Amino acid sequence: MHVGSKCRTCRRPAIIDLPRHNANFCAEHFLELCRRQVVKAIEHFQMLTPDDRILVAVSGGKDSLAVWDLLLELGYRADGLYVGLGIGEYSDVSGAHAKAFAAQRGLKLIEISLRGDYGYDIPTAASATRRVPCSACGLSKRHLFDKAAIDGGYTVLVTGHNLDDEAAVLLGNTMRWEIGYLARQLPVLAARDGFPKKVKPLCRLTERETAAWCVVRGIDYLVDECPMAIGNKHLGYKATLNAMEADSPGSKAAFYLNFLERMAPLLADHLTTERDALVACATCGAPTSGEVCAFCRLQATASEHRPVPVEMMTRGRR
Repeated sequence: MHVGSKCRTCRRPAIIDLPRHNANFCAEHFLELCRRQVVKAIEHFQMLTPDDRILVAVSGGKDSLAVWDLLLELGYRADGLYVGLGIGEYSDVSGAHAKAFAAQRGLKLIEISLRGDYGYDIPTAASATRRVPCSACGLSKRHLFDKAAIDGGYTVLVTGHNLDDEAAVLLGNTMRWEIGYLARQLPVLAARDGFPKKVKPLCRLTERETAAWCVVRGIDYLVDECPMAIGNKHLGYKATLNAMEADSPGSKAAFYLNFLERMAPLLADHLTTERDALVACATCGAPTSGEVCAFCRLQATASEHRPVPVEMMTRGRR
């Protein structure tokens, strides 16, 4: 941003430039923009009502803490859920940020430990299954988020997925024409037996904007990327989209939001067909396409494996 840039709204000194909006903003009007974008997403996609019991999945990073803070700012009641993944110092620091945010504001934070409660952690699961760590991580989080929301009587589960996240996933799924995944890539997934309603209020905000929200609001968050995500294709898709965005500001939002408007409705029937095929897991009762769900199979395998330190899984990957 050029020295002396002025806020588009009030002409005071700007703190951030947003090329996709072709504008600069001061702190006050930047926060107002973020609130407006989140309200627009909530209202357009009918994500939340004032009566909802909301559970926010928090990692200690910028996005999850920003969405929790934004929902509270907008007057919603929301508790937090933190899942300790056992990824060494990274998990220790992420948990500390999540706990500090909740404690400073007198908020309820539900805590789950993969190692303590389920007998395994992500490094061990990755070693036991011989698959990329992000696979075991995503599977574990999805299952535990759903379970905590259902068991706790929450009507909505909120995640901190931002515009960059959604556009990157969309790019990957489009490149492979993963119709099933494309059909499910929506800002709102309705509740059904065994699954809570899931929403993504940050789908109109970029991760640069959520980071700036935290800085302006004085929210201390985990800056480091997960050490086990090195080489993840998702990061490569983000880099590709960022390069496109640099050449043509707004292209990332157009790619994702136009998909939601023009393509997602055409996939609705496919989503309904997939949902109708699910049955209850014989072990835990969660919805699954087979006799035993993927989470229970993962737990059975990983909990029998000797614990693996994160350093062993990341050695040579940097």
